[in-house]
Amino acid sequence: MIVDLTPAEGEAYDPASDPRVADYLAMSDAALRQAADPAAGRYIAESTTVVRRAVAAGHAPRSFFFARKHLPALADLLEQFPDVPAYVGEPELLERIAGFHLHRGALAAMQRPAPLDLEAVLRDARRVAILEDVADHTNVGAIFRSASALGVDAVLITPRCADPLYRRAIRVSMGTVFQIPWVRLGPWHEAVAHLRAAGFTLAALEVTDAAQSVDVVAAENHERLALILGTEGAGVSERALADSDVQVVIPMAAGVDSLNVAAASAVAFWELRSR
Repeated sequence: MIVDLTPAEGEAYDPASDPRVADYLAMSDAALRQAADPAAGRYIAESTTVVRRAVAAGHAPRSFFFARKHLPALADLLEQFPDVPAYVGEPELLERIAGFHLHRGALAAMQRPAPLDLEAVLRDARRVAILEDVADHTNVGAIFRSASALGVDAVLITPRCADPLYRRAIRVSMGTVFQIPWVRLGPWHEAVAHLRAAGFTLAALEVTDAAQSVDVVAAENHERLALILGTEGAGVSERALADSDVQVVIPMAAGVDSLNVAAASAVAFWELRSR
């Protein structure tokens, strides 16, 4: 159902008072969207590729939002969802509504899928990643992409971790946040209890005096391993270190002390993969 947002000649248009585009207002305010989108049961998929991957994952669109020139490229999607409104207009109007230029072509407001059950996600998993308070959406998206590519079965995120379904995290992940199961954890002690009950060894990726080289830990080929990745800068918390069974370090050369958490995750996922 195509809805042209172009106002009539001489008509004043205020996006803030247009309920049709409420899902797309204040798109550039990351803090606001991270709170508002989950509360509203929505997320925003950005780019035609990501929109298609969201639909392919079985996620239901609430509406589409794109420049009129993209109609031919998205015609098949609109036919698939004839009752879902597709708001179209000239790029300048859409930029005024969203607050940024839609250089990737299209947006869609999607219905958030129901949260997954932690025990069900862990049941058949052998490798999981735990993102402890990772706050940067780019890093979250990059970690999800590496996890999906390198054999991680699930991602668990702590309450203060950035939203994997924030549009930047989705875009950086290239839609892999739709492919790999993930669960937002409750209290840390409960999460640890679930992991231990499921037979996981907890490994913290952190530089400590007791840390073992990642290749040494990999050679042990743990049956079930949960890799804890800490927030940018501060790293893995003292609480999580105390609960870990082993600390893991990636040996550095040439005086470099560490890698960005997303880069380090990719190295660790590959080295610690299930064999």
